[in-house]
Amino acid sequence: MLFSPPLQRATLLKRYKRFLVDLRHPDGHEFTVHCANTGKMTGCAESGVSAYYSTSDNAKRKYPHSLELSSNYAGDLICVNTAIANKVAIEAIEQGVIEELQGYDTLLSEVKYGDENSRIDILLTDTDKTDCYIEVKSVTLLEENGRGYFPDAQTLRGQKHLRELMAMKAQGHRAVLLFTVLHTGIDNVAAADHIDPKYAQLLSEAVQAGVEVLVYKAKVSEHEVTLTHALKFIHAS
Repeated sequence: MLFSPPLQRATLLKRYKRFLVDLRHPDGHEFTVHCANTGKMTGCAESGVSAYYSTSDNAKRKYPHSLELSSNYAGDLICVNTAIANKVAIEAIEQGVIEELQGYDTLLSEVKYGDENSRIDILLTDTDKTDCYIEVKSVTLLEENGRGYFPDAQTLRGQKHLRELMAMKAQGHRAVLLFTVLHTGIDNVAAADHIDPKYAQLLSEAVQAGVEVLVYKAKVSEHEVTLTHALKFIHAS
């Protein structure tokens, strides 16, 4: 996914009220931007790091700028706009990057499904294959030695999605959990049992039930965010 025009650079000052971030432009003036991220953003909103923002031409927006990328003190780049995860996942499937998800005729997004009033991020269908239900998650929490974790906070919504995927698998469909790694410092991914043990337990149950877990890492820059290659998922012992 290309940013057109390329993102603009600033210095991150602070994040507050969940969806707001204050930045300082290189010319010295400070301003507030919208941040489309409901997570804790641990390690992704440190004061003084570089950040990159886009500008909307919608005159009705209260905050015309949106935070797209941040960095950390180690210099890693992180895509913090969680809406981008689905976009790059769809792009990677359509361009053949995710080999495990090829061979389907139709790709649909945001389709209602399940018994818990959910919407599947991506639904792949084909007359000669079983339907493939794909939930996409964005991984940005880096802790030690390149290990990324999901989630970065307790996620009841994420738990619901795992139950829905298991139900789809039980009905004879293909069910996939796709972790998109939008952090240049992350080399592998594991469930964050220390943050949301219920999610980690459900994920273990989902894997045992036949839900597939895929992990793909993105190239991240002020010009683009694009999934490029698979990473290893670290299963609980």
